[in-house]
Amino acid sequence: MNMLEQVKAYLLDLQDRICADLERADGQARFVEDAWTREGRLGGGGRTRVMNDGAVIEKGGVNFSHVQGDQLPPAATASRPELAGCSYHAMGVSLVIHPHNPYIPTSHANVRFFIAEKEGAEPIWWFGGGYDLTPYYPFEEDCIHWHETAKAAADPFGENVYDEHKRWCDEYFYLKHREETRGVGGLFFDDLNEWGFERSFAYMQAVGDSYTKAYVPIIEKRKDHEYGERQRDFQLYRRGRYVEFNLVFDRGTLFGLQSGGRTESILMSLPPLVKWGYNWQAEEGSEEARLNAFLSPRDWLKG
Repeated sequence: MNMLEQVKAYLLDLQDRICADLERADGQARFVEDAWTREGRLGGGGRTRVMNDGAVIEKGGVNFSHVQGDQLPPAATASRPELAGCSYHAMGVSLVIHPHNPYIPTSHANVRFFIAEKEGAEPIWWFGGGYDLTPYYPFEEDCIHWHETAKAAADPFGENVYDEHKRWCDEYFYLKHREETRGVGGLFFDDLNEWGFERSFAYMQAVGDSYTKAYVPIIEKRKDHEYGERQRDFQLYRRGRYVEFNLVFDRGTLFGLQSGGRTESILMSLPPLVKWGYNWQAEEGSEEARLNAFLSPRDWLKG
């Protein structure tokens, strides 16, 4: 198989496995698939899978897409102007899970592969991806488990990989206008090709395969935690930060919209319910105020 075929086969299988793991964790709802094809001169398609109003998951989406075009959009060439005018293939699995229970964090994961070609030149390819956790009522042991799992996935690829990609995640998922991180981070990498195809592909697989190992145990631990209207209101308020990041800063959202992608699939990541309150502040010493201490980069594995 060529590079595209190898990566596509893995991504389709990854989507299947993640959906199966999340369905078992929810225990009630199933993902509904919406297969789509991109018409016109821009080719490609995908499988959008969405779960709504499950026992645990309020809204979740696990998408596979493979799109191609004759010119990379600005979101892909902003940091690599040499790629302007290249035709491309882009494929990946992207997911966001919004639970009902405010004590279960929202989670996001994405793994992707790009290959760009220009007549008379060798193809340029790269991998990217990662995952991050957005708690509303954080538990330190959950954050440590999340990062321990991320480190275990990264360590076989070099002793500094986790530290570098953890720092990249903290810096990427940062709301500049709020001066806070989106959550407690995880892993993030992009433009990965310097390791060669086989090792880079293996790393993307390690990240993709470890996502449910990181997330499902947190679901199981917190899904029966009692909550009331106050906790639910705070969750909906904090979800607003998630929306702000995705619509203002997220490269994947910008790439999808600029490349003529399928809008429903791109915006699948947005939560079903959200609130914005004007200049709302958590009461000092409250359970809600604890979140502030978690919204800055820290070493979760220290000690």
